[in-house]
Amino acid sequence: MEVKAQLYNAFAQNRKALLLAGVGVAAVGLGLGYKYLRQKPETLVRVGVVSQLLVHPLKSGRAVSVALAECQKKGLKFGELQDRHWMVTMDDGHMVTGRQQPRLVLVSLTCEGSQVCLNGPNMEQLMFPLKQPDNRVVSCRVFGTDIHGLDCGDEASEWLTRYLGGNKTFRLVHHEPEMKGRRPPEGPFPDDEVVAYSDVAPVMLLSEASVQDLSSKLDNGVKVNRFRPNIVVSDCEAFAEDSWKELQIGSVRLQRVMSCGRCIFTTVDPETGITSRKEPLQTLKSYRQCVPSEKQLYKSDPLFGQLLTVERTGILQSLPCGKKPSGSDRETTLDIVQQDTVQRPPHCRTLRVLSTFVCTWDRKDSVKNVHYGRVKHLGRTFGKSFISKSDNILDFY
Repeated sequence: MEVKAQLYNAFAQNRKALLLAGVGVAAVGLGLGYKYLRQKPETLVRVGVVSQLLVHPLKSGRAVSVALAECQKKGLKFGELQDRHWMVTMDDGHMVTGRQQPRLVLVSLTCEGSQVCLNGPNMEQLMFPLKQPDNRVVSCRVFGTDIHGLDCGDEASEWLTRYLGGNKTFRLVHHEPEMKGRRPPEGPFPDDEVVAYSDVAPVMLLSEASVQDLSSKLDNGVKVNRFRPNIVVSDCEAFAEDSWKELQIGSVRLQRVMSCGRCIFTTVDPETGITSRKEPLQTLKSYRQCVPSEKQLYKSDPLFGQLLTVERTGILQSLPCGKKPSGSDRETTLDIVQQDTVQRPPHCRTLRVLSTFVCTWDRKDSVKNVHYGRVKHLGRTFGKSFISKSDNILDFY
């Protein structure tokens, strides 16, 4: 009884303090809960359509246009072909690109089953095994950084040496899956970001409209393949990609790191392998320079295209040639979306675009218009007045 009495007295004396403490804890809990509930989730807005996917298996070689590709951490992959995973080197391991050997852009590297195929103008096709486990692993030098590669053998070396000519010996190396990548040489990349033989980033994106804008300023127009992107975007304005910070294409999430600074390689014609050493680089420099605060990063290189890292891997798919985007493309991955920072109604959640759709709101925080789709909002489907041409769904979640 004495113990109970002591406990009762202690509680009575400190009841006010305990109540105040409880109120404080409750207030903190409510505050955190309110803050959590009021956090504004991202809104995804359709900004374009993937019109082409280009894989460059051989660094500086011909691109392979594909309808779909795996988007992995080190870049795009189609079957056994992975972007910039083969590279020509000197006999001492230093990389060779189209900057030094412009005719390299005419060499195509493809795979047929378990065989790698090399083709070039006035050259017989060379085929050699994809898997050559007994070949030596060599140290290569890419922009001053060491990286390993599996030597592809003497036959490939002799083929490249004959094709490129001169008194130098050239080798072909392959970046094997188990090999460690290298840190990008420049830019604000994450500490754990690595690439194979790409110049800087695993993925480069460019819009058709930007290329058309540049072509309109040239005596002789250029095509998108001259700039060697991986993802080509249509249905957007010229240089709209400059402002896209975080992109989602289907299930794939990409993060913009920096613009692509352009060099003398842009003056090599991908159809002839001849370099003018002037255009389109000179024209790009006349109107695509960085802002003064970024001079340390880009120097005098003009900016054209965007360099991206892969935040979430998955499958990318392009719009079939000649086909226009429509609401029936539910199973295809065609859209690029960006994080929207515009103020929106608090009840709205992420807008996931399954095909080419756009949703807008009016000032009364209600749905104003939905093009080509039905809207679900927190489990509730809006009325038929918001359905147009298809039953595809835009989810708010």
